[in-house]
Amino acid sequence: MTTSVPGPAYRVVTSRLVLRCWNPPDAPLLKTAIDANLEHLYPWMPWVNNEPTDLQVKIETIRRFRSEFDAGKQFVYGIFNPEETEVWGGSGLHPRVGHDGFEIGYWIHKDQVRKGLASEAAAALTRVALEVNGMRRIEIHCALENEASAGVARKLGYHLDGALRKRLKTADGLARDEMAWTMLADEYPGSVAATLAAPIEACDAIGRRIL
Repeated sequence: MTTSVPGPAYRVVTSRLVLRCWNPPDAPLLKTAIDANLEHLYPWMPWVNNEPTDLQVKIETIRRFRSEFDAGKQFVYGIFNPEETEVWGGSGLHPRVGHDGFEIGYWIHKDQVRKGLASEAAAALTRVALEVNGMRRIEIHCALENEASAGVARKLGYHLDGALRKRLKTADGLARDEMAWTMLADEYPGSVAATLAAPIEACDAIGRRIL
């Protein structure tokens, strides 16, 4: 249930994670996490082709993320451990699939995979996108070969719309076929995503509860 506090959700707390808007002091944690995951992320994340970068670049990147978040252009979240002392991944709500929808992207630290954390984060942001941002359609896109990412969409109850041929550019420079998964607003209440996201808490920029 939403409250009278408007979005966006700057901070989302699940049973095992904190997802929140990046802030410049997070730059050292972000750099440590990315530097440790270059090989792990390289096959799937095009931006890894520009890594590693120095701390100042990370600061400027986070400032851009924060600026876009504040302006409502897109919502890039860091995924942190409950104490917020480690970056366990990243996610986001990206307005690149039309005016009434968001695409959810995510990555998880190699030391935290196979624990269901990507599903937990994606379920939480699915709920935020629908209930806080008022979207009607949420999508997850991933390379045809990326079974781990596809498994998240499948587990949460997203519908496989099909494959987009040679649509995804990866860090190795190849154009790969891409799976497109969709969750419509009226499909959400009966989905696994809704069950996983039921206990989350979402807050605005000054900590007022939205969900």
